[in-house]
Amino acid sequence: MAKVKTVYICQSCGGTSAKWQGQCPSCQAWNTLEEGLPETTSNARFQGLAQSLPRQKLSAITAEDLPRFSTGVEEFDRVLGGGLVPGGVVLLGGDPGIGKSTLLLQALAEMSTAGMNVLYSSGEESAAQIALRAKRIALDAPQLEVLAEIQLEKLISIMDTVKPQVLVVDSIQTLYSEVLSSAPGSVAQVRECAAQLTRAAKSSGICVLMVGHVTKDGHLAGPRVLEHIVDTVLYFEGDTHSSFRLVRSIKNRFGAVNELGVFAMTEKGLRGVTNPSAIFLSQHEQMVPGACVLVTQEGSRPLLVEIQALVDTAHVPNPRRLAVGLEQARLAMLLAVLHRHAGVACFDQDVFLNAVGGVKISEPAADLAVLLAIQSSIRNRALPKELIVFGEVGLAGEIRPCPRGQERLKEAAKLGFTVAIIPKANMPKTKIPGLKVIPVERIDQAIAAAAELS
Repeated sequence: MAKVKTVYICQSCGGTSAKWQGQCPSCQAWNTLEEGLPETTSNARFQGLAQSLPRQKLSAITAEDLPRFSTGVEEFDRVLGGGLVPGGVVLLGGDPGIGKSTLLLQALAEMSTAGMNVLYSSGEESAAQIALRAKRIALDAPQLEVLAEIQLEKLISIMDTVKPQVLVVDSIQTLYSEVLSSAPGSVAQVRECAAQLTRAAKSSGICVLMVGHVTKDGHLAGPRVLEHIVDTVLYFEGDTHSSFRLVRSIKNRFGAVNELGVFAMTEKGLRGVTNPSAIFLSQHEQMVPGACVLVTQEGSRPLLVEIQALVDTAHVPNPRRLAVGLEQARLAMLLAVLHRHAGVACFDQDVFLNAVGGVKISEPAADLAVLLAIQSSIRNRALPKELIVFGEVGLAGEIRPCPRGQERLKEAAKLGFTVAIIPKANMPKTKIPGLKVIPVERIDQAIAAAAELS
């Protein structure tokens, strides 16, 4: 009997090699080659999604807004851009146990109660386990249909027969196709199953929501093509030890990216948080040294987040720089700007930064709040409790404007803040009732204005 020939497949990009190597020859990733069987597939398994159309001029095409339907979960609809789109494919990723299956089960229960035809397909849990979870979170969804299936061809056949409006696949890593010889969860299987489900969704108008596992680095397991072929990519964020969960939109063809949904994990499942700024603000009655409130923009929603800084004398030759929820590299740059243009030296100090509530802030509008929090910690004098700050700091010490400054100020005024230090270019044309705005152009001006208030 002839020996079965094997190849080594990269778990990052799907490239193959005839022999094992420490580095993948295709994507240059290390220690990603695993032994497997070569794929034997048919070239006739893909078909066009529609009949061939003649060429058209862009101006002659009628553009209409896509119809949407609500999931019944307000925060989930916000992240999706207003709801689900027929024929859309959504990929939801996150750490194990963070609440992906619970959120989708709740959304399907709400949609089934509203009279929609929905189907929950699970390859990780049996139907009895799903029913037990629904009972545990007190879901009342007598019309919700559940399926335990891991074979792709059977699932697509059921889609063609039942024709649900919404299909949940939990998870894409458990599905396998008979046309491939590799095991479920491999790069080839994940890519093939996602492509076939996307094709079926586009041709039938069924909205498909897929759950994806994540790697140790927090990225979706499998090749990046998994994110490219779907319409929307959502990530669960937050610590599993905390009761709050954040769902962030990384990619959305039907809405805004970086949209944020905030949920609280309760005994009845995930519940949307109507005022998320309350989570990210401090709980103490009076402001403490090293704390500064930032107005950040997450998608279309302004959020108020408290930035905390702790500056202490370093007892080692190399002072430590640690940032939680903020960019580590940007902290070193801001400390250099603070020294050069404001005369505040931290070369012999340990500097620790934290964004309260576990939120991750990547926009440069947090620069000014970070520097004022550091200055407050150094002087050991608290900033006013009613003060909010935002602004980007350049290497020359200038304060640059931030997008949607008017919306940030209105949100702060609505929550009771009375003083704002902002870039001069973001100065509102009309006065906002109850809010005193202090425009600044340079970092030294901002520090001086904060010192007068404290």
